Amino acid sequence: MNLIENIREGLRSIAGNRLRTILTSLIIAIGITSLVGILTAIDGLQNSVNESFAGLGANTFSIVARQDAFRRGGRVLRQDAPIDYFDAIQFKRRFPYGATISVSSVIAGAAQAKFGSRKTNPNVQLIGGDDNFLAVKAFTLQSGRNLTPNDLENSLNVAVIGSETANTLFEKKINPLNQSIRVLGAQYKVIGVLNKKGGFSGGGEDRMILIPLENARALAGNRQLTFDITASAPSVASQDEAVEEARGTMRLVRRDQLGQPDSFEIERADDLAKETETISGYLRIGGFGIGFITLLGASIALLNIMLVSVTERTREIGIRKSLGATPKRIREQFLIEAIVICILGGLGGIILGLGVGNLIASLISQGNGSFVVPWGWMGLGIVVCVSVGLFAGIYPAVRASKLDPIEALRYE
Repeated sequence: MNLIENIREGLRSIAGNRLRTILTSLIIAIGITSLVGILTAIDGLQNSVNESFAGLGANTFSIVARQDAFRRGGRVLRQDAPIDYFDAIQFKRRFPYGATISVSSVIAGAAQAKFGSRKTNPNVQLIGGDDNFLAVKAFTLQSGRNLTPNDLENSLNVAVIGSETANTLFEKKINPLNQSIRVLGAQYKVIGVLNKKGGFSGGGEDRMILIPLENARALAGNRQLTFDITASAPSVASQDEAVEEARGTMRLVRRDQLGQPDSFEIERADDLAKETETISGYLRIGGFGIGFITLLGASIALLNIMLVSVTERTREIGIRKSLGATPKRIREQFLIEAIVICILGGLGGIILGLGVGNLIASLISQGNGSFVVPWGWMGLGIVVCVSVGLFAGIYPAVRASKLDPIEALRYE
């Protein structure tokens, strides 16, 4: 009995026990689904994050004040004074490098906008910004126009609103442009509507309302505001030079003493992308661990089923041995059956894992992520399936090959 005949016999045995084959394959499929599904979801989320950072531009960086307090030995470390309006404007005027700079401030993170009898939930982000804000933050207009220098100089009551805010207030029945809305007791004329952006902020950027910076300062009254500075370097190649120029300029503006650390932090878009990649790496390790444990349980179940199969087919094994089948051929037959069952289950698990993983990634990224086909993880899934088949089939195969043919023929 050669190897090809062994393969044929193994396939015939699998076809003759369809219910057992299907149930066993389902056990493997569930394990592979958990492995491929988790890893596919992580890859899909990472792609969505990368697309979000690509939208910002790899040459973008922000200057912020670190407000997180770290206590060590009773001392507070790395708590910077807020960047005030004077710091932000002075930096914008004194920065010598040819970068596009935007100054903005969050006036309210949980405001409520009203139009007639309709109103939003109190989750609208009211931002004061300049005419560079939309370009630097990679927003695009669906309709209307951006803020202009005239709007800023005269502190006009005009606003650019996010797509979700527009849909909530106007329900796609009324053209939002030139309509008047109320936010924090002030009335603003809508001059522009932004395209849907989505992302991992929970849709917060689609609930944004942008008003002129000077108008926002007046609306805040005596409340101290923290201003954010975002700059876009002329090119990716010049970003390192632009960041160092920005660091030196900001140290002069903030009057940081020579030898003292910066009283601010510069966050680069590519640094954030690297951080998310590192986090995704840890998630992949965790996902692989969870999937491996699930597959280990599936392999034990397959081992049990193969042992039962050996017991059921003891007489058949005796007949094969009496006809000249060697222990090696008997081992091959049972190993082939185990591996084929695992591959069938693995293929089903890969298909399910692709669907489940991409569905999870799409739900979390609010439908902005693209469909991901992780060929590497799929290949790993097939390798794992074969390994599980070998692990679960080798002991039953060895046990079957050692059966005494006389005793096996007597088995009822």
